[in-house]
Amino acid sequence: MHRWLHRLSLVLCCTALVACAPWLAPASPSQPRSIELSEVPFFPQAKYQCGPAALATVLNFSGLDVDSETLESAVYLPKREGSLQAELLAASRRHERIPYRIPGTLDALQQELLAGNPVLIMQNLGIDVLPRWHYAVVVGYQAEHNSWVLRSGTKQRSIESAASFWRRWSKAGNWALVTKPAGELAATVEPRAALQALADVESMLSAQQAQRAWEAALLRWPEEADLQFATANARRRRGLIADAAALYRQLIKQQPDHLAAHNNYADLLLEAGCPYQAELTLNAALEYENSTALMSATLHKTAEEVQAALQQKPAETDCPIN
Repeated sequence: MHRWLHRLSLVLCCTALVACAPWLAPASPSQPRSIELSEVPFFPQAKYQCGPAALATVLNFSGLDVDSETLESAVYLPKREGSLQAELLAASRRHERIPYRIPGTLDALQQELLAGNPVLIMQNLGIDVLPRWHYAVVVGYQAEHNSWVLRSGTKQRSIESAASFWRRWSKAGNWALVTKPAGELAATVEPRAALQALADVESMLSAQQAQRAWEAALLRWPEEADLQFATANARRRRGLIADAAALYRQLIKQQPDHLAAHNNYADLLLEAGCPYQAELTLNAALEYENSTALMSATLHKTAEEVQAALQQKPAETDCPIN
């Protein structure tokens, strides 16, 4: 079996779900503008079960037919009387939705709303020494009152002043999430966060969904090397060999020391019956070999397979991959 690296685990690191955030912030978005997504559904929570209710809200809005009772067994932890962020993320992925972490700023919230995306957030309704964690969904901003509109608890339109909203949100690390189907992106997600979100969900998507998701990200950030790499891999899994090869070549030209791209392109050439071109690609990669032990071992294993193929195919033939 050929060895090609189809996951981004070698280039991405997991990040903490909650980061510290200051309590002081601008009183409103930098360019306040009223917006309310009135079509966002409402699922009133049962006791301690704000997590399933909030997740059902955003999943339904993304096109899924799922209710909070269905999600309860997946995300509600009775011993904790609540839900952890990890459970919400995992449940989104199991339903073939991509949960994107967005920047924890008021501007990002407003931009997502203007793009038509409700935002699932975490709040601390208690105090530092006795926190009361709570999930809600931001669905609007009222510029004239400098207040935010949420689907929260048992209230379909919970109105929170900017000061109260910021205090509760910042005490929970300004954690914010937008959930989208494959092929769609959160408006304010940053490249590395998008990479992580797609890498985490990829194994739960079909090959077609995964390719659609990576292609959408590549369209937004066409110069991102790791996005090019992942998209080329997704094309290959779909059987789009020529398209995958073209993107590998583009990446190698742009970033000659991207060893994983060299390896995967060489493996693709080898599989297509082009061992000579595969050897040239690997020789170029080995000039930059200063990577991890795993990457080095993978390169050398592919090189061994190329040499074995060359011994079996001594005559030069045309390669079907241009």
